[in-house]
Amino acid sequence: MQNMIKVGMADLKVVKEPDALTTLGLGSCVGIAIYDNLKKIAGLAHIMLPDSTLIKNNANKAKFADTAIEIMIDEMIKQGASMSRMTAKITGGSQMFSFGNGSSDLMKIGYRNTVATKEILGKLNIPILAEDTGGNHGRTIEFYSVNGDLQVKTIGHGIKII
Repeated sequence: MQNMIKVGMADLKVVKEPDALTTLGLGSCVGIAIYDNLKKIAGLAHIMLPDSTLIKNNANKAKFADTAIEIMIDEMIKQGASMSRMTAKITGGSQMFSFGNGSSDLMKIGYRNTVATKEILGKLNIPILAEDTGGNHGRTIEFYSVNGDLQVKTIGHGIKII
């Protein structure tokens, strides 16, 4: 029997087969799903910001791409996953609000979250198998440890599996 484990905002969880993970309301936030296909271990982080070193109040390590990915990988390894088998899928990173023409990149949080996530995964040699990022809409996702499928639900855009 599969349990659906909720991952909150600025949160991360790791599960083994048959359990699944879900997170709601990915706007500018990015959902980072990492999977070990052999051991059927799945991790999901719901990050809000790209870099913990730019913020004074950075106690919640799951809030930032740089620290959440590291913690999630460590937890997956503790449960039997191997770095060499890990793959990733990412979602979110929307620009939910318009700040006018010429707005600085500082206001483009979704874009910055996506770029930071890709850079970190690249440095760790974790291939990104699929992504559903950008746009101006929110997403709800479900990540299944039995097969690594990531279901993306978007109002006005339907449901898809990546």
